Amino acid sequence: MTSQATPPDLSHLWMPFTANRQFKERPRLLARAKGMYYTSADDRQILDGTSGLWCVNAGHGRQEIIDAISKQTAEMDYAPSFQLGHEGSFHAATAVARLMPEGMDRIFFTNSGSESVDTALKIALAYHRARGEGQRTRLIGRERGYHGVGFGGISVGGISPNRKTFSGALLPHVDHLPHTHDLSKNANSRGQPAWGEHFADELENIIALHDASTIAAVIVEPLAGSTGVLVPPKGYLEKLRAITEKHGILLIFDEVITGFGRLGAPTASAFFGIRPDIITMAKGISNAAVPAGAVAVRREIHDAILGAAATGIEFFHGYTYSAHPLATAAVQATLGIYERDGLFERARGLSQAFEDAAHALESSRHVIDVRNLGLVAGIELASRDGAVGARAAEVFGKCFDQGVMVRYTGDTIAVSPPLIVEEEQIHHLFQTLGKVLDTVA
Repeated sequence: MTSQATPPDLSHLWMPFTANRQFKERPRLLARAKGMYYTSADDRQILDGTSGLWCVNAGHGRQEIIDAISKQTAEMDYAPSFQLGHEGSFHAATAVARLMPEGMDRIFFTNSGSESVDTALKIALAYHRARGEGQRTRLIGRERGYHGVGFGGISVGGISPNRKTFSGALLPHVDHLPHTHDLSKNANSRGQPAWGEHFADELENIIALHDASTIAAVIVEPLAGSTGVLVPPKGYLEKLRAITEKHGILLIFDEVITGFGRLGAPTASAFFGIRPDIITMAKGISNAAVPAGAVAVRREIHDAILGAAATGIEFFHGYTYSAHPLATAAVQATLGIYERDGLFERARGLSQAFEDAAHALESSRHVIDVRNLGLVAGIELASRDGAVGARAAEVFGKCFDQGVMVRYTGDTIAVSPPLIVEEEQIHHLFQTLGKVLDTVA
């Protein structure tokens, strides 16, 4: 085994969503993590302002999760999930189902958000076929939506750089709603913008164009995260739900980011009081200790698909690592922590202090918008001429140098700390960001 003291050879690893050449010229390496902090390879403490990658909701190094994974590894490292099972997968599914909206208690396990999205899209198509409406094959996404990196996810997704290289090979029969972001109307909104409900009306126009009988599902993030934190206008999600129900179209909420406490509730669906037909999850489901994801569906959808086959396999889909024993052990331990420590309620209680700290940056240099909901905020910066994203990238690097980890997409800085964050750490996070903005041209 290579000694930890030996510097790694950086040449072999092709890093995801990374400017590889620039990174390897000046690498930012993490060595350890505990609680709210990473420790860098040069032994500096880094306040985690992003829950790792929107996923370490319960904080780093939770002993209960470590013990559960270790115990499971010693008992059984792997069990196939095709035509066989293990008890942990059923216990984990029950634990997830208890946190879902009423009636959404059928759980399909995956290994990531991307797999959850592709699974949800396939479930939607299978459901309509099982009901004798196999012509419903069209899928509706949204501009600036992020639904992972599978071909299904980038097809319904709406972030141009993620799509353009692969545009000739994306799924057919896909359309997109407009995004809801309009700085001229809702800049610096606290929580949900009051303006923008009407953006949902475009769904009726898309339905009129293609005919409802051809549309299988609409998929949206209740709160869009990776595109730069876009908060839904008041009434917008409710209108999407009403329109889809009227036309027999399934509504999929992609809750890979918003699931498990980010908004102070088990799901964004619960936070907004809206029940979709399908929910995709990942990230916080296992506190990122083991890759895991899941899809929750209404019981009627599950039963329709299973009922369409008299015998044998009802749904030809799955993964080698679906409900992996280590993942299901991590899921059960993680959900236990959320309940025992009241972390969803804790996030809800901190949301006002978080909002106030974020909006204190409204007058900071380069800031053109601050938006927030729950424990997530987006700080949008004015772009440099001909260099979109360059200013935010510089802010990200300088914050890391100052011991604070944030994320950036385009010229928006995203902040989403673990739910164990203290008010003092919230203020330190945003104050550091403000000081860094003063130093950036």
